[in-house]
Amino acid sequence: MLAKVHSAQIIGLETCLVDVEVDVGRGLHSFSIVGLPDKAVEEAKERINAAIKNSGFIPPQKGNKKITVSLAPADVKKEGPIFDLAIALANLAATNEILFNPRGRLFLGELSLSGELRGVRGVLSIVEHAARSGFEEVFLPEANAREAALIRGIKIFPAQNLRMIVAHLSDRNIEGLPRIMLAEQSPTEISVQPETIGSVNFFDIRGQESAKRAVEIAAAGAHHIAMSGPPGTGKTMLAKSLPGILPPLSFPETIEVTGIHSATGVSEGGIVTAPPFRSPHHTASYVSIVGGGSWPKPGEVTLAHRGVLFLEVGLEREVSTF
Repeated sequence: MLAKVHSAQIIGLETCLVDVEVDVGRGLHSFSIVGLPDKAVEEAKERINAAIKNSGFIPPQKGNKKITVSLAPADVKKEGPIFDLAIALANLAATNEILFNPRGRLFLGELSLSGELRGVRGVLSIVEHAARSGFEEVFLPEANAREAALIRGIKIFPAQNLRMIVAHLSDRNIEGLPRIMLAEQSPTEISVQPETIGSVNFFDIRGQESAKRAVEIAAAGAHHIAMSGPPGTGKTMLAKSLPGILPPLSFPETIEVTGIHSATGVSEGGIVTAPPFRSPHHTASYVSIVGGGSWPKPGEVTLAHRGVLFLEVGLEREVSTF
């Protein structure tokens, strides 16, 4: 039997919707994943088998069944464990373990061997794209609920494990199992807490009035600034204090910056509410600063968007505001 559900992944900063199709037929046991999967996607078959078994359902490896998982579009590389949940649900639907309508629903999440859901990166950008593409519901790990709830016009269902999602989709009441509750949407304005600004307060710095005046002008006009001088004169301290005098991020800017940090996995499911400060090491490679690689990812320049990029070269310090 054939089953199809929807998922997505991040490529660079762009979202690619992925159709997860599972076909279960007769024959000697096999479990294959096609559609240019990387090693993490290939290994999903082991995680999914254990997660389904430990969630109380018939695992894919039981019995003689030929299972084929197709991740479409087939000409786009697939990376990471974000498809685990979608593959597991499609397999359960293909074997008639559960019946549900996948239309308008998106499934994201990594499965542990016990069936628990682990957070994944890039959720904010994926949910934003899903809302624009007409999806109505997104099922994802609880670790990603806060950032996903920033997006309006789409329902967010965070879950702890696979059993909770199966019970919700099949409308079952399992004793001792909590129901999935709709995530509360975040307000359109987010207050910036003082502790999120930075560890150095600009107004606590004594002396260096000329340098402080230059930093204030750079902050007011989003200019670049170059600071030169011997070690210990306070160049790094002034740079670290700069985010504290920048205007707080607006709600659209918060979504924009959090989406970038979520795509690279540095936000850890949190929300970036203050201008970011990035200070790459002076020996950092070109790719780590500018971005790129065999699997394109943002670099330090992109991570400093709407914030401060601090570059150190010898005795000179250059600070850029974006």
